[in-house]
Amino acid sequence: MLAILAGSVFPLYWSLVVSSQTSDAVTAVPPVLIPGGHLFDNIARVFATTAFAKALLNSFIVSGSITISVVFFSTLAGFAFAKLRFRGRKGLLALAVATSMVPHQLGIIPLYLLMARLGWTDQLAAVIVPGLVTAFGVFFMTQYLGRAIPDELLEAGRIDGCSTFKLYWHVVLPIARPAAAVLGLFTFMQAWNDFFWPLVVLQENATVQVALSSLAAGYTTDYTLTLTGTLLATLPILVIFMVLGRQIVGGIMQGAIKG
Repeated sequence: MLAILAGSVFPLYWSLVVSSQTSDAVTAVPPVLIPGGHLFDNIARVFATTAFAKALLNSFIVSGSITISVVFFSTLAGFAFAKLRFRGRKGLLALAVATSMVPHQLGIIPLYLLMARLGWTDQLAAVIVPGLVTAFGVFFMTQYLGRAIPDELLEAGRIDGCSTFKLYWHVVLPIARPAAAVLGLFTFMQAWNDFFWPLVVLQENATVQVALSSLAAGYTTDYTLTLTGTLLATLPILVIFMVLGRQIVGGIMQGAIKG
């Protein structure tokens, strides 16, 4: 476990070391393994070289909006598919899952034409709206809620006078918190790290991954500058992981105590 942990942490540590050194540290022999004193200078260079602050803000808006929407609609649809009985339920779920089998690249051209027709090119809505709900999220929450929520609990809520949406809000969401935290983490990471579609549809309103690609552009690559930007782009993911990680562990422990 210690070896796996060291192998996972070392790339982040190496990025920190290079980000705090001058450009000569990348090719130094023997390699530099101790952080230097140029971190804040390199950070200032990143923000001066490209619109990195705007890119970070755009990525927060895009990733946050997509994450909230996916978690909400996936738990709502998962509750319907898992616990509500209506005609065509299995067929609709199968159709939703089947859409995830289509490669994302096949839809780039028609999706771009649609965004151009709507006038959304170079707008964050072009990146947010296509990701508001995912087939994986619906399937994931359907499987989880089908096992986690007993039918007797829903029947008791209906006897107490709860409507379907009140059952969802007061019964389903608290139980779905551990799975929602996992889905939220994966969704935020995927939206934050998305590169191809923002590169296609955005020009001035770039996200952080597109901004990182501009740092590495040119005849020669300034690895110190690139790794500094990479370090800055990684920190929000680590923060989100720590926040949602507590929710995941808390939900698991709560379920273990109740069981």
